[in-house]
Amino acid sequence: ALAQEIRTVNSEVPVIFLTAKSLKEDILEGFKIGADDYIAKPFGMMELVARIKAMLRRTGEDADQSSFHLGCLSVCPGRHEVKVEGEPVTLTYKEFELLCLLFKHQGLVLTRDQILKRIWGYEFDGENRTVDVHISRLRERYRSNPDFDIVTVRGLGYKAVIK
Repeated sequence: ALAQEIRTVNSEVPVIFLTAKSLKEDILEGFKIGADDYIAKPFGMMELVARIKAMLRRTGEDADQSSFHLGCLSVCPGRHEVKVEGEPVTLTYKEFELLCLLFKHQGLVLTRDQILKRIWGYEFDGENRTVDVHISRLRERYRSNPDFDIVTVRGLGYKAVIK
């Protein structure tokens, strides 16, 4: 389904289903495959506009401007900025996305497959050290921060940990 493809490429994009299918099974299936909202016909134009505005408030510009701070490390996704001790750090796009993903899921173990799917947009069968290389580069760039670390969970993946 198209919603599943959208979720594979970018899990942050809001998805609203507009459909004539109004059975409970159809609605549940819509949410199951990735809908953030589900609107069945007939619906009023004002309701549609209100739901879109509500969705954008939750996922739009305000959400992008939120910053993460851990000790001397700060990350602002909306401005694509990372600073260590107030000094800007240059990251590649993938490194930046990886750092944001780890920040958003602090304390949770993310497997290499989950990271590949969310950041690179594909699943990989076999040995792929792309994630390992990007994690290594991130560790080098923030090494001076005593408040947080990216921990390797042997045999599983990685997690961001606040010390």
